[in-house]
Amino acid sequence: MKLLVFGQSGQVAHALARLVPEATFLGRDRADLTDPAACAAAIAQVSPEAVINAAAYTAVDKAETEEAVAHAVNALAPEALGRACAELAIPLVHISTDYVFDGAGTAPFHPTDPLAPLGAYGRSKAEGEALLRATGAVHGILRTSWVFSADGANFVKTMLRLSETRDRLTVVGDQVGGPTPAAAIAQACLIMAQRLREDPALSGSYHFSGAPDTTWAEFARTIFALSGRKVDVVDIATADYPTPARRPLNSRMDCTTTLTAFGIARPDWQAGLRDVLTDLKVMA
Repeated sequence: MKLLVFGQSGQVAHALARLVPEATFLGRDRADLTDPAACAAAIAQVSPEAVINAAAYTAVDKAETEEAVAHAVNALAPEALGRACAELAIPLVHISTDYVFDGAGTAPFHPTDPLAPLGAYGRSKAEGEALLRATGAVHGILRTSWVFSADGANFVKTMLRLSETRDRLTVVGDQVGGPTPAAAIAQACLIMAQRLREDPALSGSYHFSGAPDTTWAEFARTIFALSGRKVDVVDIATADYPTPARRPLNSRMDCTTTLTAFGIARPDWQAGLRDVLTDLKVMA
């Protein structure tokens, strides 16, 4: 399968590069998502058999003051990519987020549940989903959460960095979700791209997050336990850790349809964490 990937420096793009180094990867220098028309032109030029959009504006707090930029990258760009893919009759796998939901309640969110983002980042991703669907392209919108890997900036690397100078950390303990290894997301994207080529009727929105669901505080404790770092983690409430953008308290996601349609099960995030810590050479 001739594959084109938008994104080069992000966590999922790095993971895809390990799995399919022969794919064409377009970073910001070759495909700036603030210029949707240029990105669409890149698809026409490469003429791939499938496209994965692993690029996004992900600065959740910064988006509150840069909503126009977030909208261009997360909404207008997916629309342009969708139109280009529709013209070539090829599938587009697009990575989205749990932030399209409001995080209310305790039940896992189903792909068909109403979207109600809490902030600018979530709004831009929700708008991108809607615009992509409207293009009529064969698509797989993959909503995921709490992504981590040995690359880029993420919670695991932040905790490890802080543990070098602190033996006590306060971590939010009332947000619940599924930490998701970038490697597992990359593998899921590849499976979806191939299956969507074979069966366009699978086009739609899907969820994919690590199991079991946990809190950020418990995630931190597991990181320190597996890396042999002696750090005391104290749970705090979200209200005690104010941020410019509101975070969803409930990021649980129902991934049943992803398993049914593609045979992709929720990944064991603790196994993925062990792999990441091994890559970082900090596994105890």
